[in-house]
Amino acid sequence: MTQHSYDYDFFVIGAGSGGVRAARIAATHGAKVGIAEGRHYGGTCVNIGCVPKKLFAYASDYGPAFEDACGFGWNAEKPSFNWTTLLQNKNKEIERLNGIYASLLQNAGVEVMDGFASFVDEHTLEINGKHITADKILIATGGKPRRPTYPGAEHTIVSDDAFYLEKLPEHVVIEGGGYIAVEFAHIFHGLGAKVTLIYRGKQILREFDSDIGAFLTSEMQKQGINLNLEANITEISIKNDKYQVKTDKNEDIKCDLTLSAIGRVPLTENLNLDKIGIKTLKSGHIETNKENQTSIPHIYAVGDVTDTWQLTPVALNEGHCLVDRLFGNKPERYVSYENIPTAVFSNPPIGTVGLTEQQAKDQGFDVAIFKSTFKPMRHTLSGRDEKTLMKLIVDKKTDKVLGAHMCGTDAPEILQGIGIALKSGATKADFDATIGIHPTAAEEFVTMRSAVSE
Repeated sequence: MTQHSYDYDFFVIGAGSGGVRAARIAATHGAKVGIAEGRHYGGTCVNIGCVPKKLFAYASDYGPAFEDACGFGWNAEKPSFNWTTLLQNKNKEIERLNGIYASLLQNAGVEVMDGFASFVDEHTLEINGKHITADKILIATGGKPRRPTYPGAEHTIVSDDAFYLEKLPEHVVIEGGGYIAVEFAHIFHGLGAKVTLIYRGKQILREFDSDIGAFLTSEMQKQGINLNLEANITEISIKNDKYQVKTDKNEDIKCDLTLSAIGRVPLTENLNLDKIGIKTLKSGHIETNKENQTSIPHIYAVGDVTDTWQLTPVALNEGHCLVDRLFGNKPERYVSYENIPTAVFSNPPIGTVGLTEQQAKDQGFDVAIFKSTFKPMRHTLSGRDEKTLMKLIVDKKTDKVLGAHMCGTDAPEILQGIGIALKSGATKADFDATIGIHPTAAEEFVTMRSAVSE
């Protein structure tokens, strides 16, 4: 390894998904590796992100499922829900995962330090008053929720706080229209709370295919979720032990919880980046190149602290590929950012991979659009008014499937397989030639024969 007199060949700031993977793999390649984490192992995803949120989404889904069961002959008294039980069981699972992450690092020979790291100079970090030096340094500190600034904004919680509420609110106002906002709308509504979602835009999920956003809007409204679009919160105050939320539509909404989900920002403020001259973008994200290098070549950054895809599996891959290049003698190993599948655990959930219809058109493709909307088989007996939407975007010139989008039960599970197909360059003819699994919703992806627009 390096011949310099540094304490470490490779030191990682942040033990989230990207940082842990990078540290562990670098150590298995023979590097002397250290890592510092000032909060909890596993980062946002494991502790205050995708893992607890998915557990809460599962809990939320049981409510409607009990109702649906009646149509299949199940008769039972209306079940009761205990928020404390969910919280306690979630906390146990998170503690278990924290332990696994710590063990992974220790078993790989990574030296772990509890504390926040900040730069002293280009090769020196300070952690709990102690200085360490490293030949190469990786910043993997992730992000945090953006907080609003209107009067009374201190009364809102953010997603970090939602996993530790002492009790379930009766009426929650959610600010935002992105995936975090709609996921928490699903969670709170399914657990029995009244939900009002306030969003400044004309349509929720604006970064997704427009048909998906419009479809989910309709499904949420059918469930009784109040979507207040093209509105902004202007002030929050407390009146008679309730929060009073004012909007620029002259509305006064009373509730007992407000959750702000208006995006995320990179977590960089305590790193002393200015001190050593690491460049950041206007958004605050650390500027990196294809090699994951910052403006200082031996200092790298991966994951949500940069402006790539804000997804756990992306951070994992970035960290893994980086250390394979640096220490694993694999100079050509890079992350491909094309056709990354992703999901939204809304109700119904969303799975998506590839280009949206608008993106495809903006990139100059002449496209054929295939769409199908149908009632899932289970709801023919449950009686629930819920639909599923599937959509394929196909390049007319090559017949290649450019994008696949679904909003409906099991969409995230189904789209993982579709993601493999798109990654492999599948054409619409390949989809058509594939025999469907019957009876499933998934088979609809291989039975859509007629384009709705060409």
